Amino acid sequence: MSEASVRAFFATHAPDVAIIDHGVSTATVIEAAAALGVEPARIAKTLSLRVGDTVVLVCARGDARLNNGKAKAALGAKPRMLGADEVEAITGHPVGGVCPFGLASPLPVYCDLSLKDFATVFPAAGSRTSSVELTPDRLAALTGATWIDICTIPQAAE
Repeated sequence: MSEASVRAFFATHAPDVAIIDHGVSTATVIEAAAALGVEPARIAKTLSLRVGDTVVLVCARGDARLNNGKAKAALGAKPRMLGADEVEAITGHPVGGVCPFGLASPLPVYCDLSLKDFATVFPAAGSRTSSVELTPDRLAALTGATWIDICTIPQAAE
Protein backbone atom coordinates (compact mmCIF):
# COMPACT_ATOMS: atom_id res chain seq x y z
CA MET A 1 0.00 0.00 0.00
CA SER A 2 1.63 3.19 1.20
CA GLU A 3 2.60 5.57 -1.56
CA ALA A 4 1.01 3.38 -4.25
CA SER A 5 -2.39 3.56 -2.51
CA VAL A 6 -2.00 7.34 -2.15
CA ARG A 7 -1.19 7.66 -5.87
CA ALA A 8 -4.31 5.60 -6.68
CA PHE A 9 -6.39 7.78 -4.33
CA PHE A 10 -5.29 10.98 -6.07
CA ALA A 11 -5.62 9.46 -9.56
CA THR A 12 -9.28 8.81 -8.74
CA HIS A 13 -10.24 11.77 -6.53
CA ALA A 14 -7.88 14.62 -7.48
CA PRO A 15 -5.77 13.90 -10.58
CA ASP A 16 -4.54 17.51 -10.53
CA VAL A 17 -2.66 16.95 -7.25
CA ALA A 18 0.99 16.04 -7.75
CA ILE A 19 2.83 13.84 -5.28
CA ILE A 20 6.20 15.36 -4.46
CA ASP A 21 8.92 12.76 -3.80
CA HIS A 22 11.82 14.58 -2.21
CA GLY A 23 14.33 11.74 -2.33
CA VAL A 24 15.23 12.56 1.29
CA SER A 25 13.46 11.81 4.54
CA THR A 26 10.37 13.87 5.31
CA ALA A 27 9.41 11.55 8.16
CA THR A 28 9.47 14.27 10.82
CA VAL A 29 8.04 17.77 10.73
CA ILE A 30 11.56 19.26 10.85
CA GLU A 31 12.84 17.03 8.01
CA ALA A 32 9.78 17.74 5.87
CA ALA A 33 10.06 21.50 6.42
CA ALA A 34 13.75 21.44 5.47
CA ALA A 35 13.12 19.36 2.33
CA LEU A 36 10.28 21.66 1.24
CA GLY A 37 11.91 24.93 2.30
CA VAL A 38 8.92 25.98 4.42
CA GLU A 39 8.34 26.72 8.08
CA PRO A 40 7.58 23.61 10.20
CA ALA A 41 4.09 24.90 11.02
CA ARG A 42 3.04 24.41 7.34
CA ILE A 43 3.65 20.66 7.54
CA ALA A 44 0.29 18.94 8.11
CA LYS A 45 1.16 16.13 10.50
CA THR A 46 -1.28 13.25 10.81
CA LEU A 47 -1.80 11.86 14.29
CA SER A 48 -3.15 8.32 14.71
CA LEU A 49 -5.25 8.18 17.86
CA ARG A 50 -7.37 5.66 19.69
CA VAL A 51 -10.45 7.22 21.25
CA GLY A 52 -12.26 4.56 23.24
CA ASP A 53 -12.65 1.66 20.79
CA THR A 54 -12.28 3.83 17.69
CA VAL A 55 -9.15 4.80 15.76
CA VAL A 56 -9.18 8.28 14.24
CA LEU A 57 -6.74 10.41 12.29
CA VAL A 58 -6.19 14.07 13.12
CA CYS A 59 -4.36 16.40 10.74
CA ALA A 60 -2.82 19.43 12.45
CA ARG A 61 -0.18 22.02 11.71
CA GLY A 62 3.38 20.88 12.33
CA ASP A 63 4.05 22.91 15.45
CA ALA A 64 0.69 22.21 17.12
CA ARG A 65 0.40 20.06 20.22
CA LEU A 66 -2.59 17.92 21.07
CA ASN A 67 -4.51 19.46 23.97
CA ASN A 68 -5.90 16.54 25.96
CA GLY A 69 -8.70 18.57 27.55
CA LYS A 70 -9.92 19.96 24.21
CA ALA A 71 -9.53 16.55 22.55
CA LYS A 72 -11.50 14.76 25.27
CA ALA A 73 -14.29 17.34 25.02
CA ALA A 74 -14.44 17.18 21.20
CA LEU A 75 -13.96 13.43 20.75
CA GLY A 76 -15.76 12.16 23.85
CA ALA A 77 -12.81 10.40 25.48
CA LYS A 78 -9.13 10.94 26.14
CA PRO A 79 -7.17 10.08 22.98
CA ARG A 80 -4.14 7.81 23.08
CA MET A 81 -1.45 7.68 20.41
CA LEU A 82 -1.20 4.36 18.57
CA GLY A 83 2.01 2.35 18.62
CA ALA A 84 4.07 2.29 15.40
CA ASP A 85 3.11 -1.31 14.57
CA GLU A 86 -0.59 -0.54 14.99
CA VAL A 87 -0.33 2.61 12.86
CA GLU A 88 1.01 0.79 9.82
CA ALA A 89 -1.38 -2.17 10.21
CA ILE A 90 -4.42 0.11 10.44
CA THR A 91 -3.54 2.90 7.99
CA GLY A 92 -1.37 0.99 5.54
CA HIS A 93 1.26 3.73 5.85
CA PRO A 94 4.55 3.66 7.74
CA VAL A 95 5.16 6.07 10.60
CA GLY A 96 6.66 9.13 8.94
CA GLY A 97 4.41 8.71 5.90
CA VAL A 98 1.02 8.52 7.60
CA CYS A 99 -1.63 10.56 5.86
CA PRO A 100 -5.43 10.48 5.47
CA PHE A 101 -5.28 9.36 1.81
CA GLY A 102 -5.38 5.81 0.41
CA LEU A 103 -6.00 4.19 3.77
CA ALA A 104 -5.99 0.42 4.29
CA SER A 105 -9.33 0.73 6.09
CA PRO A 106 -11.78 3.63 6.37
CA LEU A 107 -11.16 5.82 9.41
CA PRO A 108 -12.77 9.00 10.72
CA VAL A 109 -10.58 11.96 9.77
CA TYR A 110 -10.48 15.28 11.59
CA CYS A 111 -8.67 18.48 10.64
CA ASP A 112 -7.62 20.78 13.43
CA LEU A 113 -8.54 24.43 12.90
CA SER A 114 -4.84 25.29 13.26
CA LEU A 115 -4.37 24.28 9.60
CA LYS A 116 -6.50 27.24 8.50
CA ASP A 117 -3.66 29.61 9.43
CA PHE A 118 -2.05 28.83 6.05
CA ALA A 119 -3.03 29.14 2.39
CA THR A 120 -1.52 25.70 1.71
CA VAL A 121 -0.14 22.88 3.86
CA PHE A 122 1.95 19.79 3.15
CA PRO A 123 0.64 16.42 4.42
CA ALA A 124 2.66 13.25 3.84
CA ALA A 125 1.76 11.02 0.91
CA GLY A 126 2.16 7.48 2.20
CA SER A 127 5.95 7.22 2.37
CA ARG A 128 8.78 8.70 4.40
CA THR A 129 9.95 10.79 1.41
CA SER A 130 6.76 12.09 -0.19
CA SER A 131 4.10 14.75 0.36
CA VAL A 132 1.46 16.81 -1.41
CA GLU A 133 0.53 20.50 -1.25
CA LEU A 134 -3.13 21.31 -0.63
CA THR A 135 -5.27 24.08 0.77
CA PRO A 136 -6.61 23.13 4.20
CA ASP A 137 -10.18 23.15 2.86
CA ARG A 138 -9.27 20.82 0.00
CA LEU A 139 -7.49 18.48 2.42
CA ALA A 140 -10.67 18.32 4.49
CA ALA A 141 -12.93 17.90 1.46
CA LEU A 142 -10.86 15.09 -0.10
CA THR A 143 -10.79 13.12 3.15
CA GLY A 144 -14.33 13.84 4.34
CA ALA A 145 -12.78 15.37 7.45
CA THR A 146 -14.61 17.16 10.21
CA TRP A 147 -13.10 20.41 11.46
CA ILE A 148 -12.33 20.43 15.19
CA ASP A 149 -10.31 22.50 17.65
CA ILE A 150 -8.18 20.11 19.72
CA CYS A 151 -4.65 21.49 19.41
CA THR A 152 -2.66 24.27 20.98
CA ILE A 153 -0.17 26.24 18.94
CA PRO A 154 2.93 27.86 20.40
CA GLN A 155 2.72 31.57 21.07
CA ALA A 156 5.08 33.76 19.06
CA ALA A 157 8.03 35.03 21.06
CA GLU A 158 7.66 38.69 21.85
